[in-house]
Amino acid sequence: MENAAALLDVRNVRRAFPRAGGAELLVLDDVQLSLREGEIVGLLGRSGSGKSTLLRIISGLSQPTAGTVTYLGHAVEGPARGIAMVFQSFALFPWLTVLENVQLGLEALGLAPEEIRKRALAAIDLIGLDGYESAYPRELSGGMRQRVGFARALVVHPNILLMDEPFSALDVLTAENLRTDFLDLWQERQLPIKGVLLVTHNIEEAVLMCDRVLLFSTNPGRVVTEIRIDLPHPRDRQDPAFVAIVDRIYTEMTAKRAEQAAQRRDRFAGTGLGTILPPVSTNLLAGLIEAVDAQPYNGKADLPDLTADLQLEIDELFPVAETLQMLRLAEVEGGDIKLTHMGKRFAEEDTNVRKEIFSRALSSYVPLAQHIRRVLDERASHTAPKSRFQDELEDYMTADAAEATLDAVIAWGRFAELFAYDDESAMFSLENPQ
Repeated sequence: MENAAALLDVRNVRRAFPRAGGAELLVLDDVQLSLREGEIVGLLGRSGSGKSTLLRIISGLSQPTAGTVTYLGHAVEGPARGIAMVFQSFALFPWLTVLENVQLGLEALGLAPEEIRKRALAAIDLIGLDGYESAYPRELSGGMRQRVGFARALVVHPNILLMDEPFSALDVLTAENLRTDFLDLWQERQLPIKGVLLVTHNIEEAVLMCDRVLLFSTNPGRVVTEIRIDLPHPRDRQDPAFVAIVDRIYTEMTAKRAEQAAQRRDRFAGTGLGTILPPVSTNLLAGLIEAVDAQPYNGKADLPDLTADLQLEIDELFPVAETLQMLRLAEVEGGDIKLTHMGKRFAEEDTNVRKEIFSRALSSYVPLAQHIRRVLDERASHTAPKSRFQDELEDYMTADAAEATLDAVIAWGRFAELFAYDDESAMFSLENPQ
């Protein structure tokens, strides 16, 4: 596939959005990628890494702030004929039948009515929905609705199919069935497409489907690693080679995440308030500690195994694991999570001792929690409005990120009994001032 013709080239793409005060939010920075004929290339990364934004730029629905997208040698400057997209949310018109939904894309091409109907029926048959032409979306299951989404994209005979987490809204069995059907059609060359870009945050899905996987960093999004997957189809999840690639991706993603965290600490040295805190509940934190402490892990777990056992995806597991690492209750390294001494003690103790352990960790390792507590201690009233801290955080992050970060620290502070918070008055306070 190395010598195959290039369908798509993305060079030095940057995308930034304006923020209040003249600053900008950088979502994508210096993104480089290519797609060759006969390839499925996966874009794998956490939510917020700009993958969906990149797909919109490639499709011509959005313009980059800088850089170029070239499709078959021509710059993409608007919606590109020959590039189609399948969305996560199905995006069907509920008042149209299956046939009418599929025909929409062809009507925009100005084809004759007979040709439109012929091609639409062929696409519906190809994707396994023959007999449902007159059904409305409300009559279909989630998997069937997504098949309509695939048929609508394929009916225009695109060269490139962009897939934005097309299986993530489906239950596990339905997603597996649709993935298998798609791969069978791709391998048998029955699909009228030459290349696929797949956005996902499911590591096993990426290894199952793709020829190459590009790992994306976050804040801003950029390609940090390319991993080739030279396994024959159909691929077996139990194959040691398959497992080794999954392990490698987990290792790469945790290593890159650690590097990013270190860079952010350097950037905001002396304050620490620039750290965006994930919206992870204390129940999830305690639950993961207990899972890692229990059999068969006994304090150390392989992240791929843990993900499979708990039926979580990386967007669900990684924030919890990284929060435990930030609190020094666990260490995440080389694709493994290992409880520290205090993490193991947390697992073994009752609620009151857990609160004490968590309070010490929060006070020691979360600068925002330290800062809130210090302000409350120093004020005669031992109170402070939420807006006082929101304004500070917005020097480092967007208003939405600041709000989410404060929500996280409020939940953690309440569990630790480090401070109290009243939602109606939006005020922090100390229940038992020193």
